[in-house]
Amino acid sequence: MSLILSSTHRALLTSAATIAFIALSGPQGLAQNRPNNPLPPVTVQAPDQASRPVARSKPRPASTGSRAVRAARSGAVSPQIPAAAGPPQAAGAAGSLTVPTTEQARQDIQRTPGAVALVPDTEFKNTPANTIKDALGWVPGVLIQQRWGPDARISIRGSGLSRAYGNRGINPLMDGMPISTADGLFDLFEIDPTAYRYIEVYKGANALRYGANSLGGAINFVMPTGRNSPEFEARVDGGSFGYLKSATSVGGFAGPFDWYMTMSAQREDGYREHSKTDAERLNANFGYQFSPDAETRFYLNAGRWRSEIPGEVTKDAALTTPRAANPVWVQQDQQRNIDSVRVANKTTLRFEETTVYFGAFVLERHVMHPIYQWLDFHVHDYGGFARATDDRLIGGFRNRLVTGVNIQNGTIDINQYWNVGAATKGPLAASYLWKSQNLSAYGENSFFFLPNVALVAGAQFLHAVRDQQDRYLANGDQSGRRAYNPFSPKIGLLWDVDPTWQVYGNISRSAEVPTYDVTTFASPASTDINAQTATTYEIGTRGRRPDLTWDVSLYRADIRNELQCLTSPSTPGACTIRNADRTVHQGVEAGLGVAFLKSTFAQEDRVWFNVAYTYSDFRFDGDRTWGNNQLPAVPAHWVRAEVMYKHANGFYAGPNVEWMPQAFFADNANTLTVDPYALLNFKLGYDRGTGWSGYIEGRNLLDKRYISTTIAVETATAASALFNPGMGRAVYAGLRTRW
Repeated sequence: MSLILSSTHRALLTSAATIAFIALSGPQGLAQNRPNNPLPPVTVQAPDQASRPVARSKPRPASTGSRAVRAARSGAVSPQIPAAAGPPQAAGAAGSLTVPTTEQARQDIQRTPGAVALVPDTEFKNTPANTIKDALGWVPGVLIQQRWGPDARISIRGSGLSRAYGNRGINPLMDGMPISTADGLFDLFEIDPTAYRYIEVYKGANALRYGANSLGGAINFVMPTGRNSPEFEARVDGGSFGYLKSATSVGGFAGPFDWYMTMSAQREDGYREHSKTDAERLNANFGYQFSPDAETRFYLNAGRWRSEIPGEVTKDAALTTPRAANPVWVQQDQQRNIDSVRVANKTTLRFEETTVYFGAFVLERHVMHPIYQWLDFHVHDYGGFARATDDRLIGGFRNRLVTGVNIQNGTIDINQYWNVGAATKGPLAASYLWKSQNLSAYGENSFFFLPNVALVAGAQFLHAVRDQQDRYLANGDQSGRRAYNPFSPKIGLLWDVDPTWQVYGNISRSAEVPTYDVTTFASPASTDINAQTATTYEIGTRGRRPDLTWDVSLYRADIRNELQCLTSPSTPGACTIRNADRTVHQGVEAGLGVAFLKSTFAQEDRVWFNVAYTYSDFRFDGDRTWGNNQLPAVPAHWVRAEVMYKHANGFYAGPNVEWMPQAFFADNANTLTVDPYALLNFKLGYDRGTGWSGYIEGRNLLDKRYISTTIAVETATAASALFNPGMGRAVYAGLRTRW
């Protein structure tokens, strides 16, 4: 009964929010100054499944002082890879200075001399939109391994690849501001793929434009504004294992004001026993234009997540009884329950050739997390940023300088109790106050010594403090404090070969300081954990032509003091942070899209072949214990490929595969492997870009039993409970309407 009441309450809440949105805005208010002029589709690795008209504000005349107009007059704009079709958008046509349009963001990100990607919402809206894999699963080099339900491990170039829980090594951003805790850990539950206009992926040190400097880089989730969103949108998705999701959004503007709000609710019984989840999320932003060159925007993000945890099992159990949970996890009723609220502001000011961005944020999060201990902690994070971009001619040469400073501080007030069974708090086991301070200053300069070739040089300095105060002294004092001060330079070249393709190369340094984990400061000596540093060498090319897209990057990272999170059999679910000595991460990230069989059944239809391939060669480098063994928890080869028929009327259909052709190891000793597998999927749908659209998608149609992810240990045995089984055969379908 309580479950029924809870579900009914959420359904009523979602319906009430929808009615309130419509009532507050009104069709007349939403429609004012909203010409329904469609924009041409834009693509990343492959063309969008369907075009989507974007409502735009009334174009304002560009001021003679705007940078775009002056650059055009001076001929200082470097060639950029264009959209698939259609004329360039007029300056300020989308009306927002703080949030670039998809095409503006694409042109900006392509100024980076390294591996980057921009994924528009048309790539992931016609999916169940349940997990981050639905949004980023086709980006080469982004490895997403599902644990259960919406929880997954995400890794770029081997970042945080040994994490047993949470994620590290990537800077997750929402509209350019961090959503990780101040120590660097982040969960994925706050990410709602239905809430974003596009997602930017910066691999490695290519994220310097935001001051990010980790091995994996940064991922920036960008919401629409009221000036470039549909007036109203609603969707419902459902599928196997009790999956149900509904979402509504509304956007509009009146004079200098604009607003965008979206709310979603989802639940899932789960493929495995004891893996039920439900979540509600609210995302909103409100903008105000003081003038054509000044705008401020406020953000509100709130979420509630309740989830059971099925736990890792042995390899044999994962493959023979994949739907069963670990019985110890069930007996302890292990869960992860999170309430989170984030408020932020971002302001943009334009002064002739210089644009200044600044803002601030505050994050409050309460985590109720019964595992083998009952973790109860509150997170309070706050920070701000200031960034300036100057784009001008110097001595007749174009020069673009980006400088900035970031502050992110926070505390985690945590109490740990023994879990005496059925998620019941027992005696106090530990109590800490974790404090994190992060201050970074960075700069990056692009000098075009030829009209189409830029020398790009930059650097970042980071001052970070990790301070643990032990408030439970019955087992000794585990207090500790450590300050880190890494300096990370970067240099690269960017060559616009022609307006449709680029070649680049760079050498960069990156640095990551330890996150807080249960045993980070288990003894005074453990404060000797060092920052992980890496020197990465990278070359690559990307291009977009009407019937061909490509994105290829080759890299090698020489790493010192790699932070490994190794699980102990005596404390399953927890891990100990240790520094490896020397390791090497090298690989290939390749995406390709080719159109063929054009106009086979109709005037403008075509068939696309798309493939995303990631090669990862990660290993120890002459380690005293492990020699040149492979690092655990990541496959050497990962392939996603599809053949997709697309008709101009919005219909699309085709099969796709996920293939891991080679086994990988679960431990440093390289004794226990995860077996190869291949999954067959199929999807079809209809999307004209407005009005009604729908899809149906089948995953793992052959019901293959496989292991999706593993936690890492030093030496594993057949009895080691390290594995999460992959999901079995599933079918999803959804309907969406926009106006």
